[in-house]
Amino acid sequence: MEALFTSTLVVALAEIGDKTQLLAVLLAVQFRKPLTIVTGILAATLANHFLAALVGSQAATFLQGDWFRYLIAVSFILMAAWTLIPDKLDEDERPRVRNGAFLTTLITFFLVEMGDKTQVATIALGAQFEQVMLVTLGTTLGMMLANVPAVYFGEALIRRVPLSLVRRLAALLFLAIGLWLLAETAGWL
Repeated sequence: MEALFTSTLVVALAEIGDKTQLLAVLLAVQFRKPLTIVTGILAATLANHFLAALVGSQAATFLQGDWFRYLIAVSFILMAAWTLIPDKLDEDERPRVRNGAFLTTLITFFLVEMGDKTQVATIALGAQFEQVMLVTLGTTLGMMLANVPAVYFGEALIRRVPLSLVRRLAALLFLAIGLWLLAETAGWL
């Protein structure tokens, strides 16, 4: 249960103001088919985060030892710093309309999520908990908690949510997890 809860919370906070959330708003404005876009985001996230959690879990299986736990802890601390940097959607990441709302959302969201901080966080969570399905479910739930309101309420919601505060809260959460892992690995807990 800890894997599910932590994964949901970490990704939900990290996703707010993230470039994939900005993409969700753009897709909603462009297509005006919110349910189709939400379904595309769900499918893309399940696929992307399953692979990320699997990579993290497999890495933890093969790379055991305190040094690997320190590496995971440091990755969470680095994620804290990365989270403080506001995202923007680059021109080449904007959706191109060719295949309809669902397929455009599925492909664009999957590709934009590659190497994104929430995908990196999913890899780290997969390595920490070694529970692929719970981490995938949690990170996907976190993505949906952040992106479904963005699809339905779009720009109005993003203007009202103080993104700098949310980024700081997400950074504190990443930092707390990283420091907790460091303390646990060092035997201080």
